[in-house]
Amino acid sequence: MRRESHVRFCEGGGVRFPSATRRNVYVRSRRAGERVMEALRGFYAKLRLRVNEDKSAVARVWDRKFLGYSFWVAKGRVVKLRVAPKAMEAFKEHVRQITSRNGGRSLEQVAEELRAYLLGWKQYFSLADTRRIFEELDQWVRRRLRMVQLKQWKRGTTVYRELMSRGCSWQIASGAARYARSWWSTARHGALHTALPGTYFEKIGVPRLA
Repeated sequence: MRRESHVRFCEGGGVRFPSATRRNVYVRSRRAGERVMEALRGFYAKLRLRVNEDKSAVARVWDRKFLGYSFWVAKGRVVKLRVAPKAMEAFKEHVRQITSRNGGRSLEQVAEELRAYLLGWKQYFSLADTRRIFEELDQWVRRRLRMVQLKQWKRGTTVYRELMSRGCSWQIASGAARYARSWWSTARHGALHTALPGTYFEKIGVPRLA
C-alpha cells in the first residue's frame, strides 16, 4: 500500500519554500492507508501545509509512480523497480521527436543528438531492474534509426544500391527496396538488419540501454 502526498508549502514571513514536495508512506493495508491519510492531512494543516488532493491517493504500490519509477513483482514475490509507464511513453515520444525531424541531418548527426539523451536517461533509470524491457527499447530505437536511413535514401533504386553495397543479396535487397517508402514497416526487414546491424549504431555512438 502506498500513500503519495503532494505537498505545497505556504509562504510567509518573507520566507520562500520549494513549490512542491512529494512524500510516500507505505503501510500494510488500505484501511491503514486511509487512516494515515487523514492523520497526515491534520498534521500538515497544523504546519500550514496543503496537500494536493488531485495528486494524492491511497493505492497499491505498483499502481502509482514516483520520480518516474514504479514497482513490479518478480518471480518469488520479489518487489523490484521499473520505469513507470508514463515515463516510458515520454521516453518514446522524445526519441520520436529526435528521429522525425527534417532539416538534412545525416544519420550520424541524429545519432549524436540521440546519444546525449539516451546516456542521461540510462543513468537516471539505472536502478530499474527490467533488462528485458531495456532490450526491447534498444530494438525499438534501432528500428527508428533504420527508418531515418531509409527516409534519407528516399528512392527504391537508392535503397537497393545501398543495401547491395552493405552485403545484402539481390533477392533480399530488391524485396526491401520494393516497399522503401513504407519507412517504418520496411525498417523491420531483414535486409535493413543486415545492412545496418546493431554494431553499426554502436560505432556511430548510439549507446545500448541494456
